[in-house]
Amino acid sequence: MSKTPPTLPTEFEPEFIAGLKAIFEEKIVFNQVLGLKITSLKPERVTARIDMRHELIGHYSHNRVHGGVISAGLDAMGGLACMAAIGARHMDETPEQRLHRFGKLGTIDLRIDYLRPGIGEHFELSAEVLRLGSRVASTRMEFRGADGKLLSCGSGAYIVS
Repeated sequence: MSKTPPTLPTEFEPEFIAGLKAIFEEKIVFNQVLGLKITSLKPERVTARIDMRHELIGHYSHNRVHGGVISAGLDAMGGLACMAAIGARHMDETPEQRLHRFGKLGTIDLRIDYLRPGIGEHFELSAEVLRLGSRVASTRMEFRGADGKLLSCGSGAYIVS
């Protein structure tokens, strides 16, 4: 007899979303430098946006975003996807209890594929967890232009315990 996998909750509580946004957008100061802003926080997928600014230019004559902005942004999104997946796994706890579970989260491995030049007024980033184990999570991330065109993609492994 096959066992049905547990279903993910469809929505997080407002307190959990507010707490995770505060951690991601304020307490992780480098995300402020990048200008990363969460646009959607779901148990199965997270999205964010980076507005292009002069400080993010990597190639001055083409006005392209620096590759480090792309890789750091995708790495941060992989971590955020892990936070969402961990939060969804422990819905029996209060939002405050779940927000204290991210202290040991860290990047183990990161791979970024740069597919097209990062040119545009803003960029959309997304990430999802492919597998959340007891110690390691595997993620997939995307970096898209304002027109939705895929500019870069990545995969990451994160320590979660």
